[in-house]
Amino acid sequence: MAGEPRHIVMLPFMAQGHLIPFLSLARSLIFHHPSLTITLATTPINARNLHSSLSDDHIDSCIHIATLPYSSCDHSLPAGAENTDSVPKHDLVRFYHSGESLRPHFAALLSDLETPPHCIIADAFVAWTVDLARSIGACHAVFTTCGAYGTAAYFSFWLHLPHTKTPSPEFHIPGFPDDFVIHRSQLSSYARVADDRDPWTAFFRRQISFCLRSDVMLCNTAEEVETTGMDLLRKITGLPVHAIGPLLQLKEGRKIGKSAGRVVEWLAGKQAGSVVYVSFGTQNSISRTQMIALARGLEESGKPFVWVLRPPLGFDVNEEFRPEWLPVGFEERMRREGRGMLVMEMAPQLEILSHEATGAFVSHCGWNSVLESLNSGVPIIAWPLAAEQFYNAKMVVEELKVGVEMVRGEEEVEGSEVARVIGELVGGGEKRREMREKAGWCARKMKEAMEGNAVDEFWAVFERRDRASHEERVVL
Repeated sequence: MAGEPRHIVMLPFMAQGHLIPFLSLARSLIFHHPSLTITLATTPINARNLHSSLSDDHIDSCIHIATLPYSSCDHSLPAGAENTDSVPKHDLVRFYHSGESLRPHFAALLSDLETPPHCIIADAFVAWTVDLARSIGACHAVFTTCGAYGTAAYFSFWLHLPHTKTPSPEFHIPGFPDDFVIHRSQLSSYARVADDRDPWTAFFRRQISFCLRSDVMLCNTAEEVETTGMDLLRKITGLPVHAIGPLLQLKEGRKIGKSAGRVVEWLAGKQAGSVVYVSFGTQNSISRTQMIALARGLEESGKPFVWVLRPPLGFDVNEEFRPEWLPVGFEERMRREGRGMLVMEMAPQLEILSHEATGAFVSHCGWNSVLESLNSGVPIIAWPLAAEQFYNAKMVVEELKVGVEMVRGEEEVEGSEVARVIGELVGGGEKRREMREKAGWCARKMKEAMEGNAVDEFWAVFERRDRASHEERVVL
């Protein structure tokens, strides 16, 4: 039994913020348990992208990418829409529901595998895999790629819809302490109108119900950083929950593209802690008026900055940059003064955040971005836009005290307010010093978690369950 080769099958949800942590988890598991083989299943376009991310080292050679048939047109979605970053906002709920169409193909994959899986690790958004795991006698683990605090709040909100129980603009989340209060402005547009009969509620409640039947939950976080969140997640789910993070993609000596290299070279000429990094992730954006206000605030602040620009809301995500999205002459002034760098493509976020010149991160508070910022000891200027980002921002500001919230969602903001907040975190005041100290503590604790063997707790549970299952088969 001990020498028996082990096989794990993984199924992430079709989004970059989910695929990347799954690949990192696969690598982490194999690093600590080299005899493992992992099959990571996804749809054709995502499979091709994952293949291109694999190297020829031992760890990646133990990861096999399996392709599951999927046609976006079968779900009235644009052709080739296999990832949330290629799906229009109004089609997202249809895309989320379409994930269950993978069920028969995933079942066929399991039956065709030469080595049956000992464990299935599935995304919380495809937790329907629990029934398939049961049918083949495999252990089932649900992996939440979000943090513990945000996942706990998200689960409780969708299970109870507490905002429908009161006309007040503020309400409590069941299972959380009484002083944990959410304002309606901290909800996504689709969550604000959720009423028990809408398609978003139907999706989340169905997947959460599957999650709660899993054997174990894995969370991409560090226990010591998210002590409160982990306690809440265990209480709300009733599951064994293991922190197996932070799962980050940074590799020593990895090559970066020419455009990314220019960003790092530009940062090298700036003073330590002086640069503001601005990015809203791969599938989020702000409105045109917010974009103009942000540009004015950055200019008024007088601080150097790197800004990853995406088309504003209402424009095609693949559209070429338009000068009218920014104040007249802004791009030229920043280039001439050497004070601002506008990036129109993917940026090397980990390299930017880990650079000594970076002093603050204007972020949508997607969990991967929060992890990367905290791991680098960089305070966050929170601008949450959707999903659990509002809860992540609340944790960053109120629980960890490593950031400030500047604006929520589609609220309007003045350039002067942007400049004021930037001045607080990138200036030389006491608030900046305190937040950098707290962010530095988070960085140390996360590095300790990465240097330790965070996956071993889960592995021990997996081993015990697998051994018990094996003994039961022998008796029968």
